Amino acid sequence: MSSNVALNHTVKDDIREYWGKRSETFDLSPGHEIFNEEERTGWHALFRRHLGAGQGRQVLDVASGTGVISLLLHDIGFSVTGIDFAEPMLARARDKIARKGAPIRFVLGDAEQTLEPDATYDALVNRHLVWTLVNPDVAFAEWFRVLKPGGRLLIVDADTPVPRTLKAAWLRAMARLVGRFQKGATGHVIDRATHDRIVSQVYFSQGAEADRIVALLSAAGFTDIVVDRDLTAIHRGQGRNMRLRQRLERASQDRFAIAARKPESPSLA
Repeated sequence: MSSNVALNHTVKDDIREYWGKRSETFDLSPGHEIFNEEERTGWHALFRRHLGAGQGRQVLDVASGTGVISLLLHDIGFSVTGIDFAEPMLARARDKIARKGAPIRFVLGDAEQTLEPDATYDALVNRHLVWTLVNPDVAFAEWFRVLKPGGRLLIVDADTPVPRTLKAAWLRAMARLVGRFQKGATGHVIDRATHDRIVSQVYFSQGAEADRIVALLSAAGFTDIVVDRDLTAIHRGQGRNMRLRQRLERASQDRFAIAARKPESPSLA
């Protein structure tokens, strides 16, 4: 037991420090910041499709980073709280919303232990977080706790490490081939050694497959779980600002949204 605690502590320290450093260039990268209206509109449509209209309802943006998703949710009328593990990310988010005049609350916290009150939020959203979770079962139970009965969950993530189909393997090979000739900055700098160390120790080290996430959500008590791969507008908008190698690489990955709901009342089963 003690060795597991020590391991988790080490992984979480790596995660905090890694994304703290990534905050310096995070908003330079397509797929992180929004660079055109097509992508922005795609995100708004995705949120409305699975969360409904904002109308001042309370939403928690978990792993809010530099506030990109928080601002998108604010755009469509949600009252937003963002929580993140890395203080440098939060500092950039707070500076961004101060310049935009958006009344978004940002707090330091852990996705597995938010410290937010029970049954507070009408919705909970995260982007590119689940693949980094050390204990997704703990995180999902925590998200279930802070949602109101009937509250909505939306996860946006990707299964990236291993191509799962022949087409995906071909696209990955093409990306590598293009990469031999297409040099230049990608908009961000990755500490590859730390990144790989994190990937090797998180729960989804072999890939965040949608079916595995669905099973864990169901075990946590969520219902009406839907896997939505209709992210075309978002991906098309992102692709306009990506180099060919990155477009091919991302096309080889299974990128999805997973929507779920906390039941209105406890099951009597």
